[in-house]
Amino acid sequence: MLLVLENEVDRDKRYFVPEIVRYLPQHRVHDVAHGDVPDIEGVVGDGGGDSDVDGVILSGSTAGVYESADYPWMDELRTLVRDLVAHEIPTLGVCFGHQLVNDALGGSVEHRGLTAELVDVDLADDPLFAGVGSRIPMVHGDHVTALGDGMESIAEADYYPNLASRHEDAPLWTVQYHPEFTDRLLPNIARDFGWQGAEDFSGVSVERTFANFARLAEKN
Repeated sequence: MLLVLENEVDRDKRYFVPEIVRYLPQHRVHDVAHGDVPDIEGVVGDGGGDSDVDGVILSGSTAGVYESADYPWMDELRTLVRDLVAHEIPTLGVCFGHQLVNDALGGSVEHRGLTAELVDVDLADDPLFAGVGSRIPMVHGDHVTALGDGMESIAEADYYPNLASRHEDAPLWTVQYHPEFTDRLLPNIARDFGWQGAEDFSGVSVERTFANFARLAEKN
């Protein structure tokens, strides 16, 4: 079982998580952005170890991690992230999830302006990226400018050195890109975010990130 944490605050842009779950085995969605933040006991089970949860995925959001005053659930989510690390629960942060995880672990995030195009990236030799091509669609305005404690960069682009990260000890990965962003979502992205890039998605295989994470979570 994978828990998917829905962090999108704009209900009109809630098409990312429905796309995420297309690529997952058994899963459960928590509407974190509207108060449904699971606690660590609900993830690991009473007494630890007897839960059916294999891993956790933190979704993207149009909110920024620096908007905690407007969205108090972000502080609860930071606490959960630190608990997931402490209990070594496999976790994948996506876009806002990438930023929130690093912020929760002492890193920093800044708004740098919208990127909405296909980007050539350098991916480290990490099992999360097995079969994932180096041509990746990006749609984001915030950047992780300093990684959190224990996090190391595992992907970079010319404009962004912290494109993805991994914890040195815990089974925790984060990616700035949306693994669910294939050409199926392009019409939505073009309408809502002003897609600036080419529409040829041949060679784009970001969705494989989810299958890789599911395998890593199951093995943990």
